[in-house]
Amino acid sequence: MASQPVTASPLRVLEEELGMDVTAAKDTAEVSAEGAYYLEQVSITETSEDDYEYEEIPDDNFSIPEGEEDLSKAMQMVQERTADTQILEQKTVLPSKQAVPEVIEDFLCNFLIKMGMTRTLDCFQSEWYELVQKEVARLGALGNVPDVYTQNMLLESENKSLKTDLKHYKQAAELKLHYASYEPTIRVLHEKHNTLLKQKMLTSLERDKAVGQISVLQATLRHMEIGHSYHAPHVKVSSKCERGNASEGPTQRSLREAKEQSKYKAKMKENIKDSEFPSDMQPDQNLYLCNENISPAKFDYKLNDIFRIHELPVSCIAVHPHKEVLITCGEDHLWKIVELSKGNVLFTGFGHTDWLSDCCLDNSGSKMATSSGDSTIKLWDLFKGNCILTFEGHNHAVWSCTWHSCGDFVASSSLDTTSKIWDINSERCRCTFYGHTDSVNTIEFFPYSNILLTGSADKTLSIWDARTGKCEQSLYGHMHSINDATFNPKGHIIASCDACGVTKLWDFRKLLPIVSIDVGPSPGNEVNFNSSGQVLAQASGSGVIHLLDLKSGQIYKLMGQESEVNTVVFSHNGESLFSGGSDGTVRTWS
Repeated sequence: MASQPVTASPLRVLEEELGMDVTAAKDTAEVSAEGAYYLEQVSITETSEDDYEYEEIPDDNFSIPEGEEDLSKAMQMVQERTADTQILEQKTVLPSKQAVPEVIEDFLCNFLIKMGMTRTLDCFQSEWYELVQKEVARLGALGNVPDVYTQNMLLESENKSLKTDLKHYKQAAELKLHYASYEPTIRVLHEKHNTLLKQKMLTSLERDKAVGQISVLQATLRHMEIGHSYHAPHVKVSSKCERGNASEGPTQRSLREAKEQSKYKAKMKENIKDSEFPSDMQPDQNLYLCNENISPAKFDYKLNDIFRIHELPVSCIAVHPHKEVLITCGEDHLWKIVELSKGNVLFTGFGHTDWLSDCCLDNSGSKMATSSGDSTIKLWDLFKGNCILTFEGHNHAVWSCTWHSCGDFVASSSLDTTSKIWDINSERCRCTFYGHTDSVNTIEFFPYSNILLTGSADKTLSIWDARTGKCEQSLYGHMHSINDATFNPKGHIIASCDACGVTKLWDFRKLLPIVSIDVGPSPGNEVNFNSSGQVLAQASGSGVIHLLDLKSGQIYKLMGQESEVNTVVFSHNGESLFSGGSDGTVRTWS
């Protein structure tokens, strides 16, 4: 099948597009004598008779429809394909948008707004638009702002931003130098801390060694007592003459005296019976005689004196009932008697092997009980200054102690989740209270009764019968560990404080909460009423003493403690206030 004769130039284009030499393929085209070109369709079967291998030509998305071998249409398709390819290869470049310079009136308005000249801006806008309306001035007639002004403004803004950054960088550099100046001090303190830890470890080792030696001596003494009692008949018969002639050495004399003393104490304990709890105690009417004519409650306390009493934090302060002295306890294992007028230390008590947590005086003021982290409670004779009795039985540190109004019992609370009542006459534990599920942090006898109040880290207050050891009632309401709880002087209100600074007042007769005061988040370490029961003081971990007026509900603050306030107590007449802090000082307020 032949087509119309065409020139050689379009055919060459077709050859280049199809990637083949049409003139060289004698099997597909013939040249006539007149110079015309013809296309001939050739079908190639799978099994060809000749040995020539035909190569398949890739179509490259270009094909001629079967049955349409018109050369003109084929050339038209090739040209369209070429034109599309050239269009796709061209890069479309959009003309850049020229920055429109700012007109003068907008420049002036922006400048006045930037400088905050609002009144000038109002005057300018009113006069300008008035001229525009009168067609005296035309918008855009004055032209645009030269680029130099715009560039100056941009540079000025950038300069201002750079100055601000430079100021911040200077402050950061100064702060870094300031912190760097603390590094030598911190290094020295760290070295001192390590030295103190080593000294503490050596002291603990020496103490343990001494305790071990004492235990060995006590065991030896017990063995000697047992051996002496067993061999007593033999010794009495056979060695009488030898003992008469031999001289007794100092070691034998000391052992003999210790043995005799232990026997004497054993006999005394056998003869002494347990004390009985009083059943019909009446409060001393003279105790509330001063409350008949109650003076207005005092809240305007001023810091009067600061006495450095202990080397470590002060944990407790007690006011003597008859003398102008204070009893202070500290974490330096000591308790001290301090004169109120000048702050002189009159006496220092030794005996505990760990920090002191609490102290309390009996009604006569002649005896004192102290509790300590060494898990013991000690009774002291304040006139002689010596320890007269030590109670051992708690498994962990003892947090608090309280004296019964009759003077025959002392109660204690401990980290081991128990509370105990100790009989002073029989020198033994009369009862152990179980019920709290966490550390019992505070304990106090109800005035002139056999009722005990305890506060625990399990967030509950419990009321106990000291005679039976049973828990009569539990009070719930605190959301955090209870640090302290106390009765007011008349005994009808309970005050408690917890580890997040929440103080609660409870009606003891109805066993219901009255009010809750949140002065946190710093912990409330101790609460105490004044002698009239009208004012409640709270020692806070933030260094503030909060005074609560129970009548009006108003809260007053005493500022002046430079460290955490651990304890606070009123004088008997309510005219003075005493606080102890973690810096080892006792402060008087009046």
